[in-house]
Amino acid sequence: MRRFGSRPAFLTSLLLTASLAVGCGGSKSSNDDAGSGLEKKTITVASLPLVDAAGLHIAVEHKFFEAEGLKVNIKPVAQSILALPALKTGQVDVIAGGNYVTFLQANDTGQLKLRILADGAAQAPRFMQLLVAKDSPIKQPKDLEGKTVAVNIPNNIQSLTFNEVLKANNVDPTKIKYVKVAFPEMGAALQKHQVDAVHTGEPFGTDIQRKQGARMVLDGGGAPVTDLPVSGYLSTQDFVSKYPKTAAAFQRAIEKAQQLASSDRKQVEQVLPGYTKGIDAQAASVLSLPGYPTSMNPTRLQRLIDLMIANNMLKAKPDPKTLIYSPSSK
Repeated sequence: MRRFGSRPAFLTSLLLTASLAVGCGGSKSSNDDAGSGLEKKTITVASLPLVDAAGLHIAVEHKFFEAEGLKVNIKPVAQSILALPALKTGQVDVIAGGNYVTFLQANDTGQLKLRILADGAAQAPRFMQLLVAKDSPIKQPKDLEGKTVAVNIPNNIQSLTFNEVLKANNVDPTKIKYVKVAFPEMGAALQKHQVDAVHTGEPFGTDIQRKQGARMVLDGGGAPVTDLPVSGYLSTQDFVSKYPKTAAAFQRAIEKAQQLASSDRKQVEQVLPGYTKGIDAQAASVLSLPGYPTSMNPTRLQRLIDLMIANNMLKAKPDPKTLIYSPSSK
């Protein structure tokens, strides 16, 4: 999902030139043996510094890429949408933690031919949270009607899912005014009463609550959107066509990492401080994590597509099976 919101030109430059190069290679002989069949042994992954991309960093930590004979260079990017042009031109091979809504829309308009290598994160309780200031008069969901709510990107995954949560709580979404505020700026906007509430995701939700005593009025990851996929490891048809064995190797490594993330929270906590902004070990231990799907599920992705169609966010209804990369032999 799109996560940060200021200075696009600078961030685009950051994507293309300032990298956090994470080498996933080991000894020459082991890499040569494992990657002997790969068409491309070094790939570039643009990654958001958010909990969605924990699987990528777990794969690095446990040398899952190395075992596949693959070297991954990670380039931090503040918004997944900023990496889209580089993905189209091949300067970036994969985007980690890419917002499904943005990239499904890009696929819908023909900006790119999307291929999904693996799920990144799914909605889970408290992963997204509607927060108000501790002294706010907003006490219950109905009080949100007529109020301003900050979201990172209007008309995207946040408002899409939160509208469903509002309706489930007898709140009219059309009476909510969404305003654009970058995730890192939401705490200040709330503290200065520039907005009535913020709909934020982790790690920002926990940070705002700890520093300001903000209150959660609604669980943005609760029913009826729990388990809805929100982000993934995204590439293009061009990449998987040119480098099918490389794509499959990356997919295998991420699936192993997702298994660890899903089954052992400590695995996620250990990698978060190394790549997220301002998250130390203590903060990592109390974050509300998303779900970490361990395999691609067309039915789960179809659920998101159907929700987007119902909200006029897609013109055509894609078959999720055609979007998911499924190599004939992994």
